[in-house]
Amino acid sequence: MGVIWETSIVDFLLVTVFLGGGAAYLTGRAVALIWRSLPYLFIYVLLLTAAVRFIHFALFHGTLLTWHYYVVDLIILLILAWTGFRLTRAGQMVGQYGWLYQRVGPLWWRRRPNPAGTNA
Repeated sequence: MGVIWETSIVDFLLVTVFLGGGAAYLTGRAVALIWRSLPYLFIYVLLLTAAVRFIHFALFHGTLLTWHYYVVDLIILLILAWTGFRLTRAGQMVGQYGWLYQRVGPLWWRRRPNPAGTNA
C-alpha cells in the first residue's frame, strides 16, 4: 500500500480536499436541507468520488480505475459530506423543533429533559 496521494500532494489537496471536499460538504448540506437520509448522501458521494477520480485522471495524469485511490478519496469526501450533513441537520432539529430538542455541540442534539407542554 502506497501513499494516499497519487501524483503529488498539491494535486491531492487541490482536487480531493478543496474542490471535491467543498462539493461534498455542500452535498451534505443539500441532502440535509431537503430532509433526506444518509443513504442518499452515500449514493451522491459515490458519484462525486467518481468525478474527483476523473479530474485526477484528466488533469494530472492519474489513474482512473484504481480502487486504492478511489477508496481514499471516498473516505475523505464522506467525512466532509457527513460533517456538512450533521451541521445542517443539528441546526434544523434545534431550529424547527426547539421545544423538543436542544443542541449539545455543533454536530449533535438531544431531547430536552422536559419538553414544553408535557407532564412526563
